[in-house]
Amino acid sequence: METYLTVSALTKYIKAKLEGDKNLVSIYLKGEISNFKRHSRGHLYFTLKDEGAQIGAIMFAGDTLKLQFAPKDGDHVLVQGRINLYEPSGSYSIRIGEMQPDGIGELYLKYEALKKEIESRGWFKDEHKQPIPRFPKRIGVVTSPTGAVIQDIRHTVERRWLLTEIHLYPAQVQGPDGTASIVSQIRHANARNEVDVLIVGRGGGSIEDLWCFNELPVIEAIFHSKIPVITAIGHETDYTIADFVSDLRAPTPTAAAELATPDKKDLLERLADLVEQGQYRIQALFEQRKTQLVHLDQRLDRLSPKERFEAQKRDLDRLGAELAKGLQRQLEWKSNQIERLATKLVTPKDKIERLKNVHIILASRLATGYEHMLKDKTHRFALCRTGLSTLNPLALMERGFAVVEKADKVVSSIQEVETGDAVTIRFKDGRADANITGKKA
Repeated sequence: METYLTVSALTKYIKAKLEGDKNLVSIYLKGEISNFKRHSRGHLYFTLKDEGAQIGAIMFAGDTLKLQFAPKDGDHVLVQGRINLYEPSGSYSIRIGEMQPDGIGELYLKYEALKKEIESRGWFKDEHKQPIPRFPKRIGVVTSPTGAVIQDIRHTVERRWLLTEIHLYPAQVQGPDGTASIVSQIRHANARNEVDVLIVGRGGGSIEDLWCFNELPVIEAIFHSKIPVITAIGHETDYTIADFVSDLRAPTPTAAAELATPDKKDLLERLADLVEQGQYRIQALFEQRKTQLVHLDQRLDRLSPKERFEAQKRDLDRLGAELAKGLQRQLEWKSNQIERLATKLVTPKDKIERLKNVHIILASRLATGYEHMLKDKTHRFALCRTGLSTLNPLALMERGFAVVEKADKVVSSIQEVETGDAVTIRFKDGRADANITGKKA
């Protein structure tokens, strides 16, 4: 009879075999990270793979505290861990206890550590940067004598600025002896002090090929150089620590040569502009001086004794003519006044006759006006008299009316007297006293 195992039993058996195998208790693997995820609690989950296979990996939060880098997809790493089987899914994985970058990753960590140290010294600050001379007579180049760098720099300088000499300081720019060779040539160039600017560089390569320029001796030699240093290391995207401490970083050796030299085309164009500006300014200055000369000549003519005499003579003639005209105008004005006064002058007899006629006319006007005014006043008096007679209370009394008074006040209503009151009755020719014996409304 066959014995049938449960899936759980089989999984437990396999788990015991895998996790109990002394060869799988502590294993070392290398591979590439993919499907990287970081759990909210700090655990890391990812797949470790190579060209032929892959395995799941987990690194618990406590173990991640020992990491010296931030892992991500695509990183090549070296790990140490043990095989682990997860029973519910029946899948196995490696539980990682330690992990570090593989190869380039180690160099990157070393690069970042040294860069941080140099930056803490303040060597990256602009205050340590020396200016690059604008018109160098001699340019020193620290590079391989057989590489393309020196040729590129020579061709660029010859094309741009023929007045500059190139001094080669041959050095190994990679390999175990590269660091010492580069340092030696930088110091040699400073000791000879025969160049105005120093280009330190090499062509492109891997991070290992460029590593000499991340070594502390090279960095120190560049920083302490009395000659301004332009670095031109690798391609445009390559950055070494030497680039940060140099006085100027160029993306390529050709660009370094361009940064170190002026362009004769630009200078010729600038010179042509300066010549044109100079000619314009000289012409403008000439015109200005010419105008000043004309003004000075005119001023000199005005200030000469002969010119002053002629001017005063002209003024005298002008004033004489104006005086003669003025006298003539005055004479004519006086003559006209005499004529006007002569026409107004009359004899006393004529004046008396004229005043007598005026008196007769005024007397006639006065008599006529008096007569008119007298008639007008007489007429108005008659009108006023007639109106006054109409309004006079005595005229009413002539027709039999009388005025009743009580206590010297005229009584105009039956309501103002009572039975027994004493009253006075005024007639046109006298008064009579009476008593009120009764009243009717």
